[in-house]
Amino acid sequence: MISASDTHSTDGIHLKAVTLDHPWRWLSAGWLDMCTVPGVSYLYGGVFTAIGFLLLFFLDQIEMAYLILPLAFGFALVGPVAAVGLYEVSRRLTVGQNVSLGDAIGALRRNGSQIALVGMFLLIAFLAWVRLAMLEFMLFFGSAPPSLDHLVDAIMLSPQSVPFLVVGTVTGGALALAVFAMTAIAIPMLIDRPECDAMTAMLTSLDTVRHNFRPMMLWAGLIAFFTLFGLSLFFVGLVVTLPLVGHASWHAYRDLVE
Repeated sequence: MISASDTHSTDGIHLKAVTLDHPWRWLSAGWLDMCTVPGVSYLYGGVFTAIGFLLLFFLDQIEMAYLILPLAFGFALVGPVAAVGLYEVSRRLTVGQNVSLGDAIGALRRNGSQIALVGMFLLIAFLAWVRLAMLEFMLFFGSAPPSLDHLVDAIMLSPQSVPFLVVGTVTGGALALAVFAMTAIAIPMLIDRPECDAMTAMLTSLDTVRHNFRPMMLWAGLIAFFTLFGLSLFFVGLVVTLPLVGHASWHAYRDLVE
């Protein structure tokens, strides 16, 4: 139980304190939602798996397959807006309403303009991520980045591997942390409160992460792990990991915002 003393108020929105146990509870609740509506959840994940395959094929055709790794890592940045339909599914389950694929597809109807603004913020962050990755590839591998069949060897076994991975981890991690803090609960909040605006939602998300730093860093790590695990299985794992994280993120919002 969370007592009144464990709450914090900002701009009339009451935030709640959580513990390191809560991220695991969110995953458990997300899994329960998946089991309740497996058809919608797995189909949702399957769509993004198919997008991943198409993207890989396209990049290979234009001889830019080396970008598949930064694009895959960058997917975690835009994940909050990609999972908007899953938030709506979990919201409807929470209040005891029927759920269909149409409800997931039509989630933007609740607060589309403000969700789109957060989406634009995430798109800009994603493009910055890709541009940064391209510059790092040019810096360490020259004007001829490795092809897809030599990508792993170049990144893991070449003389440039260690500095490339260190620089990429530090710069990418800083960007990812900033984006996570601004959007961890922003879109679920916009789905739940149609009267809310994008700036309020993102500032509330930032305040939530600041007041629950350790649990939210654990949650960020779990999101990264499940997303990258799904991507590492040639996108097939996203069929499970994307809906799991999406549903769980709704329950994170419900526990963090009163």
